[in-house]
Formats: sequence, C-alpha cells, structure tokens
Amino acid sequence: MENLLDKETIKRVQEFIAQFDPKLKVLLLDTSARTAKDAAESLGCEVGAIVKSLVFRADDTFLICLVAGDKRCSLNKLKKIIRKKDVCMANADEVKSNTGFSIGGVAPIAHLKKLNILIDQTLGRFQSVFAAAGHPNSIFKIEYNQLVQMTKGEVKEITE
Repeated sequence: MENLLDKETIKRVQEFIAQFDPKLKVLLLDTSARTAKDAAESLGCEVGAIVKSLVFRADDTFLICLVAGDKRCSLNKLKKIIRKKDVCMANADEVKSNTGFSIGGVAPIAHLKKLNILIDQTLGRFQSVFAAAGHPNSIFKIEYNQLVQMTKGEVKEITE
C-alpha cells in the first residue's frame, strides 16, 4: 500500500494545520472514515464529534458547511442564511474542482479555491472534533474553538 502521508491532498492538509498549530497532526486510520459513522467507529467517539465537510452550490458559487456527524444540514436554513434560492449539494466533480478533495476525504481547510464556510453550532457540544484530512483514511483531531479560528468559518444554526 502506498504511503498515504505522501499523497498531495494529505500533505496539503498537514501543512495547513501545522502552520496554524504545529501540535496538530494528520492521523491515518486502518479503516475508512468515508462516512461519519465509519469514522466514529474507527475512532471510538460519538458520531456527533465527526465533522462532515459538505460542499453546496448556491447559484454560481460554492460554500462548505461543517456539520456534526449526527446532524443533517437544513437546506431551508442555509438558503435563508446565505440569501439564495437555488441551493443544492455539489456533485463529485464540483467538490473536487473547488476543494481539491474527493468526496469522503473533504477537509474543512486547505481548499483549492477560497470558499465561505459555515459551521454547525451543534459541533460546539464537543471540546474536540475530528475532521477529514484529504483522504477517506485520514483525519485530524482539533478543538472545536480552534476549528472555528482555523477555518474562519461563521458559526450558524444550519441543521434540521
């Protein structure tokens, strides 16, 4: 098996988080963290502590919503917050071209394009959360307040 830490996407995440806080590290899992449930099982944590990085298309722009693993993003709330009528999940190609990551490994940071980020306020229940690090088998652990600072995201009520 190739060394995952040599993958460009994971290196991009590691460099980004190291600049923010040198103590933060990308962790490789033996099992997939493609879904929040898989990641929680691999890490032995609550599903809610897994950060889902969801990419949405709003008219002709894209944004990312960081949502607790046990929650669903509300399209209606999202439309009101960003004041757009036409909001939908981005497709796999759109996700890849905007973030540089494939679905299942989208990190909340180190995107190819500058994207607005909204953060689900229910993530604040957890002192530490786990986010994808550029590949379905890689994650990083970060304190919730550090995640907010590092992503420069806006904390909003965006879940159902």
